[in-house]
Amino acid sequence: MQPVDFLTDIARSTGFLSRLPVPGRFFDGDDGRMERTPAGFAIAGLIVAALPALALWVTGSGHGPLLAAVIATGLLVALTGALHEDGLGDTADGLGGGRDRERALAIMKDSRIGSYGALALMLSLLVRVTALTALVSAQSAGVAALAMLGSAALSRGAMVWHWRALAPAKPDGVAARVGQPGQAALVLALGSGLLAFLVLILPHVSLLRVVAAVLAAFLAVSVFNMRVKSRLGGHTGDTIGATQQICDMVLLSALALTA
Repeated sequence: MQPVDFLTDIARSTGFLSRLPVPGRFFDGDDGRMERTPAGFAIAGLIVAALPALALWVTGSGHGPLLAAVIATGLLVALTGALHEDGLGDTADGLGGGRDRERALAIMKDSRIGSYGALALMLSLLVRVTALTALVSAQSAGVAALAMLGSAALSRGAMVWHWRALAPAKPDGVAARVGQPGQAALVLALGSGLLAFLVLILPHVSLLRVVAAVLAAFLAVSVFNMRVKSRLGGHTGDTIGATQQICDMVLLSALALTA
């Protein structure tokens, strides 16, 4: 892949994963297929999380850590349009309330939120805010901001892993129509996400803590992949978003619990 192609993928990924404005020229000739674009997901995660991480650093350095974590997390949700949270809520409702595959998929398609979805969203927000608060208190607002950035990158790389690992749950669904990431896109997304996480975190956190966080995230996504395959037969757009949330929660929690 040429560098200019990767830059295009990053721009398209940023537009796909957030509400940040992206110049229209990057979408010239784009047919909507997603074999290549997800290569830029991890770097797009860094771009989207940059302002929330800055807010965490600034507010956490001069005010209470809890307020700083809430502001940063809320800003990140706003910049992504709650895209991943929506996927988590729908996935939790489907997996929790569906008696069988068909019913689970029907529930996930319903725009209304149920008890499982509401609880999953509450848990996600509480875990991320609490973990960032703990990191600010135990280390510093700067380290917490770097953890937020690194996790944003690696968790979006994990989305591509889930997407690539499972076939579409519905052959006629949206996920099937846009295609799956190619092997090159998977390697670039996961590789750049892991590299970003290591470069940002390792200077401030012990190697053992970093390895523990990455392994915990790998295990969590692996279990989720198996669960989705068993219950739904494959991925959907919602389960891809849920993967990001699960990975993000585990990475931040692991770093906070070992601080």
